[in-house]
Amino acid sequence: MLNLKEELNDPQLQAVRAIHGPVLIIAGAGSGKTRVITYRIAHMLESGIPQHSILALTFTNKAAREMETRVKELSGKKLQALTVCTFHAFGVKFLKEEIESLGYRKNFSIYDEVDKEALIKDCLRESRIANPDINYYEMGQLFSGIKTGRYTWADSPGAAGTGARYDAAYENVYNEYNRSLKIFNAVDFDDLLTLPITILEQNTALLKKYHERFRYIMVDEFQDTSLIQYRLFSLIARGSGADLIGTQANVCVVGDDDQSIYSWRGANYRNLACFEKDFPDLAEIKLEQNYRSTTTILEAANGVISHNTMRKEKSLWSDQSGGKSIELFYPGSESDEADFIVSQINTLMMGGTFAYDSFGVLFRTNSMTRSIEESFLESNIPYKVSGGTSFFQRKEIKDIISYLKLIANTHDDINLLRSINTPRRGIGKTTIQTLSDFAHSHKTSLWDAMERLCRLPEGVPSPLPQKTRAELDTFMGLIEDFRVRMLGEKKDLAAKTRNLADQIDYWSYLISEHSKNEKIARWKFANIEYFIGAIDQWEKNPDNTDTGLFAWLNRISLITRDEGGEDRGKVNVMTIHASKGLEFPVVFIAGAEDGIIPHTRSLEAAGEEPFTPASAEEDTQTPVSLSMEEERRLFYVAITRARDKLFITSCQKRRRLQELVECRPSPFLEEIPPHLIEVHQTESAVENPKQAEDYFNLMRKRLAVT
Repeated sequence: MLNLKEELNDPQLQAVRAIHGPVLIIAGAGSGKTRVITYRIAHMLESGIPQHSILALTFTNKAAREMETRVKELSGKKLQALTVCTFHAFGVKFLKEEIESLGYRKNFSIYDEVDKEALIKDCLRESRIANPDINYYEMGQLFSGIKTGRYTWADSPGAAGTGARYDAAYENVYNEYNRSLKIFNAVDFDDLLTLPITILEQNTALLKKYHERFRYIMVDEFQDTSLIQYRLFSLIARGSGADLIGTQANVCVVGDDDQSIYSWRGANYRNLACFEKDFPDLAEIKLEQNYRSTTTILEAANGVISHNTMRKEKSLWSDQSGGKSIELFYPGSESDEADFIVSQINTLMMGGTFAYDSFGVLFRTNSMTRSIEESFLESNIPYKVSGGTSFFQRKEIKDIISYLKLIANTHDDINLLRSINTPRRGIGKTTIQTLSDFAHSHKTSLWDAMERLCRLPEGVPSPLPQKTRAELDTFMGLIEDFRVRMLGEKKDLAAKTRNLADQIDYWSYLISEHSKNEKIARWKFANIEYFIGAIDQWEKNPDNTDTGLFAWLNRISLITRDEGGEDRGKVNVMTIHASKGLEFPVVFIAGAEDGIIPHTRSLEAAGEEPFTPASAEEDTQTPVSLSMEEERRLFYVAITRARDKLFITSCQKRRRLQELVECRPSPFLEEIPPHLIEVHQTESAVENPKQAEDYFNLMRKRLAVT
C-alpha cells in the first residue's frame, strides 16, 4: 500500500490525490514532476480506477518507458491495459482501430522523412513542376505546417511576395501529396495526429466511445504541446454534446511555462491559457520546492525568469541552503574558453568527488562545440555530444578526414566509398557495383579492383567505359600524389591538407550543394579552415615528437574511444535544448554573449531588434516580446540544470566565419542578482605541495590508460 504522506511533500500530495475533475499542475524545474505523475497513476489504480480507463501522454518513448516502469514498481501490477505512450504512438494505436472509417486499410504504412521527400519529388513531377532550386526538406516542413494548422497558404514561409501562381502551384502539389498517401495506404507523422482528430470530429459515436474509455487523462510536459496535440487530447477529454462539459472531464496536465522552449517545432505555451478557458473549474497546484539545486542557483534562476511578463507566478526554493557562488569568466576567445572549462574539470576531478559524467557543458547552438572538443581531445578528456553533431562528425569534416584516411590506407573501402564521389566525379552506382563485384569475387579491396580494371594492358577489355576509367584513374592519381607528399616528409601536414581541399575544389562543391544559401557553404568551409588550423597548432606543439599523418589520425580516433580510463562516464556536451529534463552536479554555460544568448536569429525571425529586451511599456502580446521571453526561458533552463556548481563563460572575442569579432556579454547576465556572482580570476600556479602531488598522480593515471 502506498504511503503517500511519507513519500510526498504537501503540494505533491495534493496533486497526487486530485484525480477527479480538471487539474493544472505547474511543476517547476527539479520539483519532482515525474515522481508526482507516477504516484498519481499508482494512486488511481489503488483507488480502484481500471487500468484501461487511464491514458498518460508523454513526448518521448524514453519518458513513457520510465513512467510505466516506475508505476509497475509502485503498484506491483503488470499493467497490460494501461496506456502510457507518446502522442504519436497513441495516434498509431487509434488509427489501427479506426482508420477504415476514412477509407484506408488497417495495414497502413507510416512514411518517414526519406519516404516523404521521395513522394514530394514524385508529386512535383506529376504536377509538371521542374525547379532545380526546390529544397524538398523545406517543402516537407511547409506541408507539415499547413497540415497541422501552424499557418495557412497565405501566411506560410515564402508566400509573401511570391505571387498567387506560386502558392496555387504548391498547394496543388500538397493536395496531390495527400491524395497519393491515401492511394498508397500510407500516412506521415503529422497524420498520426490529424487523422484521429478528423475521425473523432466526424463521428460523434466514436468520440463518445473514446471519451468513455479514457475517463482519466494525463499529459506530461504540457508546455511543449502543439495546438494539434491539445486539440486531440482535449477532444477526448471533453467528449461531445452539451451534457459533456469541460468541468466533468478528469484531465490533468503537468508542465512549467518557464520551460517552454520549443516554439520552433510547434509547441505553444499558450495552451495553458486555452486549458484554463476550456476547463474553467480546474484546480491549480504549484510545485515550487526544488530537490535538485542549491539556493544560490535557484535564486539566480528566479532572478532571470522574473523578467518575463507572460508567465505563471512562481518562485523555486530549496532546503539546500547556501551553495557556491556562480563563477563568471570572461575568456579572451573561444580557445581560452575551452581551456578554462578543461582546467576547471581537471581541478574538480582531483578531489575525487566527481566522475566525468558529473559535468554538463551547455551551448546555445551545436556549431559552438568545436573548440571545446579540440581541448577535450588534447587533454584526453572523454566526452559525448548530444542534441547536435560532434564537430568531428560534421559532414564537411568527415569528408576531409576520409581523404586523409584513404591516403594513409588505400585499402580502406569505407573511406574510399565516401571520397570517390565527393565532390562528384560522375562515378555512378553502376561503376561502384562493378568494382564491388570484382573486389568480392577476387577477395581484394576496392582500390585494388580499381587499379586492375582501370590500368589493364592495351588490348585487354575492361567492363568499365573509357570515360569512367579516366575518372577513376584521375582519382587514384590524386590519392597517390598526396600519399607521396604526406607519408614522406613528416611536416607541414596542415598546409598539405589545405592544398588537398583546394585541389579537390571542395569550396565549389559546397557552393553547388548549397546554391540557395551561400552562408551555409561559407560556414561549412570555415569549419574546414578551423580543422586545418587545429592541425597546424598540433604540429607546432613542441611536445609532439611525431607530427605525421598517422599520428594525427590516431589522435582523431580518440574521439570515438569507448573507454573512459579509470573514471566512469564521459563529459556531457550538448545544446541547451537537449539538456532539458537532465541535471548535472556541475554545469558550464558557454557562450553567454549578446547575439548567442539571446540568439540573433531567433529575435530577427520574430521581427525584433536584436539584443534589446522588451520594455515594460511595450505590448507584451507582440512577437517581439515572445521571442525574447523564449530566449530567456532557454537561459533559465540552462541555469536550472546545475545541482551544486555553475560556471558561465562570456568571450571577449569570438571567431565567426573567418573574422574575429568583439563580443558583448549577454543581457541576461545582468538579471542574475550580483551578490550571487563571483567573477573568476585567472588562477596562479599550483603551490600547495599536496595539491601538486594529487595533480601529478592524476596525470600519471591518465597517461597510463591512453
